Amino acid sequence: MMNEVPKILSSLGDFVWGPVTLILLLGTGIYLTLVTRGVQFKGLLHSFYLAFIKRREDDAQPGDITHFQALMTALAATVGIGNIAGVATAIASGGPGAPFWMWMTALVGMATKYSEAVLAVRYRTVNKRGEMSGGPMYYIARGLNLPWLGVIFAIFASVAAFGIGNMVQSNSVADAMHSQFHIPTWVTGVLLAFFTGLVLLGGIKALARVTEVLVPFMIVFYVLAALGVIFLYWRSIPEIFMLVLTKAFTPQAAVGGFIGTTIKEAMRFGIARGVFSNESGLGSSPIAAAAAKTKNPATQALVSMTQTFIDTIVVCSMTAFVILVSGEWTSGLTGSKLSMAAFAKTLPGNLGPLVVTIGLVTFAYSTLLGWSYYGEKSVEYLLGEKAVVPYRAVYTALVFVGAVVQLEIVWSFADVMNGLMAWPNLVGLLGLSGVVADETRRYFAALREKKAATAATNPRSAGPQRNP
Repeated sequence: MMNEVPKILSSLGDFVWGPVTLILLLGTGIYLTLVTRGVQFKGLLHSFYLAFIKRREDDAQPGDITHFQALMTALAATVGIGNIAGVATAIASGGPGAPFWMWMTALVGMATKYSEAVLAVRYRTVNKRGEMSGGPMYYIARGLNLPWLGVIFAIFASVAAFGIGNMVQSNSVADAMHSQFHIPTWVTGVLLAFFTGLVLLGGIKALARVTEVLVPFMIVFYVLAALGVIFLYWRSIPEIFMLVLTKAFTPQAAVGGFIGTTIKEAMRFGIARGVFSNESGLGSSPIAAAAAKTKNPATQALVSMTQTFIDTIVVCSMTAFVILVSGEWTSGLTGSKLSMAAFAKTLPGNLGPLVVTIGLVTFAYSTLLGWSYYGEKSVEYLLGEKAVVPYRAVYTALVFVGAVVQLEIVWSFADVMNGLMAWPNLVGLLGLSGVVADETRRYFAALREKKAATAATNPRSAGPQRNP
């Protein structure tokens, strides 16, 4: 019977992450785009202003951390090994057209991410320790009056946190450190567990202080390395763009070690890896958004929306362009090995493998930290505040276990739970889409009034003035 468990979990995983879920996620994103009147397009520049220039609201606002810290905490969890290995898998299995479908997933996913954050802030509560608690379990229970469905989401999220968010990540770090620097996995496991436990002791505020430094560093480092490749091969960029656009809608014939793909495969793998990378619709990131200092749900939602843009449109695209410009996508390699080969071929010396290794280590560790908060809030919802300290101890211990032990069944089960998070979350998003629409209308109406008032008191701000 035990021999059948991996097969059962594999089949279940294929279903959970299969066409039905992906269509529901995309369909919900398209619907929310219409409901919010294209908030991801009309509000994109304003969202970047809030996230990276304004960065925070008045400290008197309710919440635990700043806009920027909430964004970095959520990015910590989403910018992970999927941005390196996942993109490579999408191209290896779906062909050079797969990145186009990743971009399309991100564009509609931004509306989903925005809506999740609106509801997370709108329906959050204050726990007994005076901290904010929010996320899908809260807006499903308080907004839709379906507490049982909120419990189901929290169960899925807490299990996923221990597997996908914890042991898979620590194992990836240990494997990368052993392969590149020959460091024993148990040493990496001890160090990871120590530093993870140190951060978790301080709660969300300590976690936010770490991620607001770590996440910008790791993203900028990786993007600059990829831009270095693009600079060296700039003449090939127009050709690569055309390759992505044409192969998104036409089959790719077999070439080199590449076996060839259909349009359906390009769509399937591009959409699947895009959703898996940015997590729009899965309900994880709104848990972090709920902790932000704000009294206006739409403000933090606009900041949260940039997460999907940065994760997929920026970071995933960097990996895709390096792989395609290197030509290694025809080699028959896949996953992180393909990314490693692409960077090794396009950057001088041993710089390429070093970039990928540092990327894998920092991306995986940041995911481990971000998911620790998601799991904590899920366990708190299920068992109360008294369960938080034991949870942190168990989570820290499993960091070490994941680094030294291969637990394929646990990882597969957690992967299924990660995908299942989408189902109750989508019920919440669709059921409360009217609330999202109302909050969006109010916010942009107030923004227009503010701009009009500013223009009236300071005519120069309205644009060039003609002499009478």
